Amino acid sequence: MREFLTAVSEKWKALTNRLEEYGIFKGFRISSKVVWNLFLIFLIFGLMGGFFAGGVGAGYFASLVKDEPIRTYAEMKKDVYNYEETSEIYFADNKLLGNFRSDLERKEVDLKDVSPYLVQAVVSTEDEYFYEHDGVVPKAIARAILQELANSDDRSGGSTLTQQLVKNQILTREVSFERKAKEILLAMRLENFFKKDEILEAYLNVVPFGRNAGGRNIAGVQTAAKGIFGVDAKDLSLPQAAFIAGLPKNPYSYTPFTNSGEVKEELEPGINRMKFVLYRMYTEGSITEEEYNTAIKYDIRKNLAKPTQAPTEKYPYLTFEIEDRAKTLLATELANKAGYDGKKLADSINQYNRISYDANIHGKTPYEIAEKMDLNWDEIEKNSSLFSEFLSNAEVELRKNGYKIYTTIDQGVYDAMNAAKDKVLEDNSYFQSPKTAQVKNYETGEMEQKEFPMQVGSILIENKTGKIISFIGGRDYKEQALNHATQAYRSNGSTMKPLLDYAPAMELGKVQPGYIIPDVPIENGYNPGNYTQSYHGLVTARRALKYSYNVPAVRVYSKLDHVQATNYLLKMGFSSLTLEDRTNASMAIGALQRGVTIEENTNAFGTFANGGKFVDAYMIEKIVDKDGNVVVGQKPKPVDVFSPQTAYLTIDMMRDVVNSGTAARVPGKLKFSADWAGKTGTGQQYRDAWFVAVNPNVSLGVWTGYDKQMSMDHSYSTRNQNLWALFANAAYDKRPELMDPEERFAMPKGIVRRSFCGISGQLPSQLCQEAGLVETDLFNVKYVPSKVDDSLTKGRYVLMNGKTYEALESTPDEFVTRGVMIKEDFFDGVDLGKLLKGKLDGLNIAAQGDKAKENGKKPGAVTGVSASGSALTWSNHRESDIVGYRIYRAPNGSNKFSKIGSVKGSDAVSFNIPSGAYAYYVTAVDVAGNESSPSAKVVTGDWSDKPEPKPNKPDKPDKPKPDKPDEPKPDEPDPENPGDGGNNGDGSGDSTGTSQGNGDSSTE
Repeated sequence: MREFLTAVSEKWKALTNRLEEYGIFKGFRISSKVVWNLFLIFLIFGLMGGFFAGGVGAGYFASLVKDEPIRTYAEMKKDVYNYEETSEIYFADNKLLGNFRSDLERKEVDLKDVSPYLVQAVVSTEDEYFYEHDGVVPKAIARAILQELANSDDRSGGSTLTQQLVKNQILTREVSFERKAKEILLAMRLENFFKKDEILEAYLNVVPFGRNAGGRNIAGVQTAAKGIFGVDAKDLSLPQAAFIAGLPKNPYSYTPFTNSGEVKEELEPGINRMKFVLYRMYTEGSITEEEYNTAIKYDIRKNLAKPTQAPTEKYPYLTFEIEDRAKTLLATELANKAGYDGKKLADSINQYNRISYDANIHGKTPYEIAEKMDLNWDEIEKNSSLFSEFLSNAEVELRKNGYKIYTTIDQGVYDAMNAAKDKVLEDNSYFQSPKTAQVKNYETGEMEQKEFPMQVGSILIENKTGKIISFIGGRDYKEQALNHATQAYRSNGSTMKPLLDYAPAMELGKVQPGYIIPDVPIENGYNPGNYTQSYHGLVTARRALKYSYNVPAVRVYSKLDHVQATNYLLKMGFSSLTLEDRTNASMAIGALQRGVTIEENTNAFGTFANGGKFVDAYMIEKIVDKDGNVVVGQKPKPVDVFSPQTAYLTIDMMRDVVNSGTAARVPGKLKFSADWAGKTGTGQQYRDAWFVAVNPNVSLGVWTGYDKQMSMDHSYSTRNQNLWALFANAAYDKRPELMDPEERFAMPKGIVRRSFCGISGQLPSQLCQEAGLVETDLFNVKYVPSKVDDSLTKGRYVLMNGKTYEALESTPDEFVTRGVMIKEDFFDGVDLGKLLKGKLDGLNIAAQGDKAKENGKKPGAVTGVSASGSALTWSNHRESDIVGYRIYRAPNGSNKFSKIGSVKGSDAVSFNIPSGAYAYYVTAVDVAGNESSPSAKVVTGDWSDKPEPKPNKPDKPDKPKPDKPDEPKPDEPDPENPGDGGNNGDGSGDSTGTSQGNGDSSTE
């Protein structure tokens, strides 16, 4: 200071001396000295005040920033670049689906990929000295402080781009001198660490720009360019760049879109702001006058981006499903990195829900249910709560850190299947009409009528990889947000049979496709009955599955340890089995307590297509961070469940379901032919309808029903299969090579074709062959039958009403057949009539002990006798114990009738007769040997017109004597030897008859 004042004083003296030499200031020496002294005094006080004020200001500034830590380069870089960036979701083959749901959409972009117009516009408008200052502009700060102190209405701010970046990324947005002081300090430090282009790039990715054409909040210039004009940031024109550069001043006033994505009626505020930006660019020399004049005429409204749907609007079922799965996957990974077993924690959620459900149903505590399931409830509850925290963290990560989520969903197939569904929503051949029911309104507490439409869920899974190719979440997300393909739990009905009954039983050697199962009522134990309320006697396992008989399935399941059997379901991904499910006999036919999802049920069927290996289905291929690192990737991990032999045998049995069983109508509805194997299913009281089928490539499952448990009409199965075929055809249109593979299911080694006796399932004996009971089927070579059938013997039986019965001792031999019969004690304690129902139809075999029953009265006369040409016919006798008919004849003009033949069986109603003049009548014979009175007489040929003689009583058949057989007269055939088919001298026909009946050949 002294040096400064001395220098000023010397200068002043030199000036006054020079002036005195010229006569100036002469006489004013005293005055000049006074002025000088006063100047010195004021200067000293001014400098002292300035230094004091500066000291006070510096001290105040220091006090404001004293708590602000000294940040390193790494810390500041992390903070500056820690802006939320929207994660993206992709279809298979890297096709963009859309953005992960977020309150703010943002897509990062490099500065080199931003239009130079936009860079110039932002700098000109927001910070004209950006490339010159060191983070702050002192005069701008001073101006801002004075305006603040004066409470000016026209405040110009004072923040540089660097300061704005600090405010957005490091500090809060509070308005205070303390935050402003910290902002200044950090801005200067940021300029010291980063290059100008780095700061500008970060700013352009951070700043908010209002809303896009979908009405969603956006930030960052790339998102703004795409969302407002539908172009990339590098392709923005001058007026477009100016419009976007003007938005950060007041983004929600200047934005051209409403929160619903509609274009505002009044765009003038944003357009005027654009013109201001263009003017600044022109005055600073960034653009020419010609460019300026052209740009201000640009029609903003005409060039705005077209309205866009968010993924949650266009693909609601898909988007929400992907987000949920992505959160779970990332949470599992975060748990692993934190030192936990992520999968165990994730599984605890399912365990928690399952035990809670059980406890609620049975009115018990979770501790009691968990103890029965040999689980620790405290540990499950703790793990579930812990995983919920990881889920929350994962959601935050996905919403702000710019991940790329790659899925397995084929967009073409997904769109085609859902479009096909949408076209038939009102078609009664696909969807039953809505039903109404009383439901409780939880807001008012009152009951009210509500309409429920018939719902649908479907899923298509690639067998070998487990990739979910497509799915149908429901009729309409707006009607019901529940994803019926992945989240709805329903009883799976008879689709359970191959999974829980037949495959496990074959794996354990207890059943093979040719195994004989009694389809008769179960006397002791669970007896569900069959769909048709009828029984089918002895059937093979193959036939029982083909026609979905319930009783055989329950009998097979009863051979298994239920807990051991349900372990197979756990291996195949069933996640919701309750304690009761693991012990109930009704599980054999899919009577689940909580249910199973379409995804899990369909996925389990893929086990058979994969040769017995279960591959868990998945929808998220991988999650990649913004640096390109794979954070989570999914690879198939096959689980051994069944042997290849069991898997193939199950496939081969399910082929019959599709080709000629309960799903026989499906192949005719398809555009293509593939090697399909599948199973239909019906829930209790027709509340659920299922069809799941596999080919060598894929598994496709379809469920239909109502969200409220209500019965469907009797066309439920047809509708379900119509939808299955509709979806299969839609997928085929897009991916024919996927849906229609050239190869068929390959039979593995260890399977042989063997014959067996259809009564016992054992190796066929000679008697079995004679009876025509030999059948063939496939066997696991380990479980081929080793014993020869011993169920048959020789005996006497009759044919009544198309069925065979053991003859009575009094039954006339002419109506008895001597041949193979089933031993009475082979099926000890079983009603053979029910057991053999349908089994012996058309075969010359009966069951020993299954004796014919007579009604205790003489048969009534045969009616409807007539003769035409060479045939004598009559009506089937109305009584149930008839075993055959006798035919009597008298020659022309005679009243002496003789028996000329007989026919076996109550259904035999014709007899061959020769030409000529004869009179005939017919009698019926019952199983006890009782014969009816003669029928009305009929005549043939040129019968003489004479008084009709009274008919003689029928001759009792003579028993031939071994040493002297009776010789018949030429015109009276031997009753015991009634002819040989026309070669007995009188031209009579075949006396054995031609009709024995085919029995009940109808199928379910």
